[in-house]
Amino acid sequence: MEHIIASFVHLANPTVFLFLLAGVAVGLTVGSIPGLNDSITLAVLIPVTFSMHPDYAFPLLVGIYCAACYGGSIPAILLRIPGTASSVVTALDGYAMAQKGEAGQALGISTTSSVFGGITSSIILLFFAPILASYALRFGPPEYFALALMGLSTVAGMSGGNMVKSLIVCLIGLLISTVGISPLTGYPRFTFDSPNLYDGIPFIPMLIGLFGVTSVLELAESICEQRLRSRAGEDVEIKIPRIGRVLPKWSMVKRLLPTWMISSGIGNVIGIIPGAGMLMAIYMAYDQTARRHKDKDFGSGVPEGVAAPEAANNAVVASSMVPLLSLGVPGNSTSALFLGALLIQGLRPGPALFRDTPDIAYLIVVSFLVANIVMAPMGIFLGRTLSRLIFKLPREVLGAVISVLCLTGAFAVGNSVFNIWVAIGFGVLGYVFNKCDLPHSPLILAVVLGAMMERGLFQSLTLSHGSLSIFVTRPISLVLLIGALFFVATPLIKSVYRRRKNGKNGKNGEGAQHA
Repeated sequence: MEHIIASFVHLANPTVFLFLLAGVAVGLTVGSIPGLNDSITLAVLIPVTFSMHPDYAFPLLVGIYCAACYGGSIPAILLRIPGTASSVVTALDGYAMAQKGEAGQALGISTTSSVFGGITSSIILLFFAPILASYALRFGPPEYFALALMGLSTVAGMSGGNMVKSLIVCLIGLLISTVGISPLTGYPRFTFDSPNLYDGIPFIPMLIGLFGVTSVLELAESICEQRLRSRAGEDVEIKIPRIGRVLPKWSMVKRLLPTWMISSGIGNVIGIIPGAGMLMAIYMAYDQTARRHKDKDFGSGVPEGVAAPEAANNAVVASSMVPLLSLGVPGNSTSALFLGALLIQGLRPGPALFRDTPDIAYLIVVSFLVANIVMAPMGIFLGRTLSRLIFKLPREVLGAVISVLCLTGAFAVGNSVFNIWVAIGFGVLGYVFNKCDLPHSPLILAVVLGAMMERGLFQSLTLSHGSLSIFVTRPISLVLLIGALFFVATPLIKSVYRRRKNGKNGKNGEGAQHA
């Protein structure tokens, strides 16, 4: 407690606090621009922090990391374009709420959910880092394979009543995940002799295409339909969505509190596991929320559909630092960049960090807590400002702006023209998916988890000399596999039960009619 209190006093220094505020502002701005994310920004700024004092460098980086995850929800809600990969699921219900005139409420729910998730993970990082990090090291290849399989099983819960379409899209995603160098043989697969595909299909350009370019194509289609109808003499009136109230009412807070707690718990657990990733957390949180609220039509503008992924993704942020600060093992790609920042400053992550330089270690931990608190007013201000600007723009201008942002963002990932073609290609694919009423979410989840499953399977079979028993003889792996089986079996059993019930009701109705 002595070091924690001293770190709060240290962070209250106006100069140190100003760097934290600057980091939050940069993170919000970066998150709002499709194609840019926390990893890219930290990779650019870490060399700059080499000449900065650690008291200023780490609050700046922490502010960027915390705010960028939330900032991506702003364009996801207003334009159905996730600013970052962590806002993919937020776009499902957030954009639907915006179209119903509840953009302000969606932004408010996103903000409060992110702050709640961020604060809970900061508290866990503050008090339980060494204990939880030891459990994270128990995950080996069998556990990662089972975890990825359980993540994929959430597709059954998110199928929205049409599991066949979701499974088809999931298989397409798994096929896409096989593009690149094989982890087993080391030979390229499905690369067509293109060096650009050796590392697989670029993920961020793919997301930009599926959401951003697809939105531009649909916007162009609606503009053309509007002009054709106006030429035919029809009176076409375009309704501008209202922003509405931003801060959620107390009744809404009480309604969302169970969702926040469960989703934050999922995010914290997934964040602590090295390499599990933020996407798995948001999909699992959304799936569990949809299962608990079966009476609500998720994807049509349900507040819980915004609260669950936002609480989960910001819960991953600080919890991903648990294995890094406690053991020197990065939890994800962004925390791996933090490892580089620590090494640049001459610091050694792990137990020695808290023993030799407790002032810096606890300053980083406390910065996560304070950054999530100050993110709330800054995020609401940015969300209201952007929403007013976006809703006032003519649709033709808005389409042009989105196109420029999407193609520029795709190019910025690796400064490659190839990424622009990837974004355009997946934009067309997303447009076709929408016309065929195929969901995007299973595709994204399968692409992310496919590589983890393949790697975990090959490494596990290597350890067991080809025996599949390794997956059931290890307790954690067995529990995860049982969980995956439960997630898949539950909707199937309910579907069969529903059909039998409807069949009996139909027969009873016919019998009554004959009588």
